[in-house]
Amino acid sequence: MKKKDPYNRRKKVRGFQVVESECIWMKAGVVNFRLCDNVYDCNHCAFDKAMRKAMGAGTKPETEILAPRWVEYLQKKYQGASSPCRHVLSGRIEAPKICVMNYECYHCSFDQMLDEADLAGSGGKPDYDSVAGYKMARGYYYHMGHGWLRLEHGGRMRVGFDEFLVKLFGNASAIELPKLGDQLVQNRVGWAFRRGELQAAVLAPVSGTVLAINQNAIEHPEIVYEDPYHQGWLLMIEPQSPKKNLRGLYFGNESLHWMENESLKLLAMIGEQYSGLSATGGQVIGDVFGQFPELGWDKLVKNFLRTRQVETVS
Repeated sequence: MKKKDPYNRRKKVRGFQVVESECIWMKAGVVNFRLCDNVYDCNHCAFDKAMRKAMGAGTKPETEILAPRWVEYLQKKYQGASSPCRHVLSGRIEAPKICVMNYECYHCSFDQMLDEADLAGSGGKPDYDSVAGYKMARGYYYHMGHGWLRLEHGGRMRVGFDEFLVKLFGNASAIELPKLGDQLVQNRVGWAFRRGELQAAVLAPVSGTVLAINQNAIEHPEIVYEDPYHQGWLLMIEPQSPKKNLRGLYFGNESLHWMENESLKLLAMIGEQYSGLSATGGQVIGDVFGQFPELGWDKLVKNFLRTRQVETVS
């Protein structure tokens, strides 16, 4: 008999903004109801391709395809804005912005500017939930190896370590990240961190190509410990298959239940040596391994990072 998944991970993929989940074709009035299930990555959306084909794309001269009818729908739905920018429709930007490129975003300098800003920055600081005393950023996805993932514009994904990991292993002395252009495979070793002579391998939460690296995290690993969900991000990744990648991660309430179970597992390993570490939101230890080295580095890596034991670095 197949074991039931306690976290019910077979679910619909959420968009990068939970509230803004309507497909652009619905926002434009072309279809009555359609929710985005491809994280607003229209260039790789089967439904978008089908709609463009149905409206004549590929069978008419470039000046006649799609855009005129598209703009017509927008004019009817949005009075006073002849053609709202796609990023206004998706909720990415709030200020009024008019599209002057007939929705051919790949030719748009403003669209490119937003992409460059995504790669260079860490975005806004998130709100948090607290589970057993550990912060968990809202709207983030979480991997079983204690990495987080946040959806960015165009389906790109920013990743980093969650707070449980950094407090479990303490402040890293070095973080070893892949190079730009490297290919990562979900649930296989993607990068590593060190604490003195000890090293731990970390599983990649998604499959894809490395687009950007947080150089500050490499030069100052302490920011990963101090601010893991914001300034301490690690990589920006162009995923191979966004929806497939996200189905294997925890999100929302299921991520909170998962973290609670991880905390209880750690408590069972520590035993009664530290009663202040509780599953009810008590103050947690800022450096578990540093305070309880007898737990064993390799044992913690195997149980919580889900990677094989790693030899110490000489």
